[in-house]
Amino acid sequence: MQFLIGLDPSHLVAAYGYPAIALVIALESMGLPLPGETMLITAAIYAGATHQLGIVLVVLAAAFGAILGDNAGFWVGRRLGFLLLRRYGHFVGIDEQRLKLGRYLFARHGGKVVFFGRFTALLRALAALLAGANGMQWRRFLLSNLAGGVLWAMFYGGGGYLLGGAIQRIAAPVGIGLAVLAAAAMVAGALFLRHHEGQLAARAERAFPGPLGPPARPGVR
Repeated sequence: MQFLIGLDPSHLVAAYGYPAIALVIALESMGLPLPGETMLITAAIYAGATHQLGIVLVVLAAAFGAILGDNAGFWVGRRLGFLLLRRYGHFVGIDEQRLKLGRYLFARHGGKVVFFGRFTALLRALAALLAGANGMQWRRFLLSNLAGGVLWAMFYGGGGYLLGGAIQRIAAPVGIGLAVLAAAAMVAGALFLRHHEGQLAARAERAFPGPLGPPARPGVR
């Protein structure tokens, strides 16, 4: 990990190529605070400027890292996330009812969270962990994860290759806009939940009656 922290993305791309691209993006997707999107854009610009990397392989490495890291994060969330929420969730107001509510909401809308989360900085690092902790079906997670990872890699990789450094000026406002939209959606969702929590909790109870147990292992359901 130290070599990732001590070098900037351009040095990592030049020194280690495709493995560095995949590794940084995979680790970010698992929840670590690393610049995965910056790594992809830097690699794409480097490929366009020097032709020492192929843009198709850059995109494939980025998509592979995103999908691999998200699946690892999903597994960690599935194995540990629920247990941590059950044990320590009361410190942040998460009780049995809200655990059921989270599982119910991810069962209905988890695909959207995983897909669109790939394009926003905070959710990109947390969506897979949350999906696993809230018991999202692995097959549904994988489909949304594949679609989001591939489109994200193509969008930023292709943009960096075709537009060069100009993609940095485009990516910044796009990222800010997506972050604002994500924040607005989270605020709207929180207000909706606040006003309809009882009704939604009743639906969650019908969907998951009785004591809530740990999610099934990935691939079982």
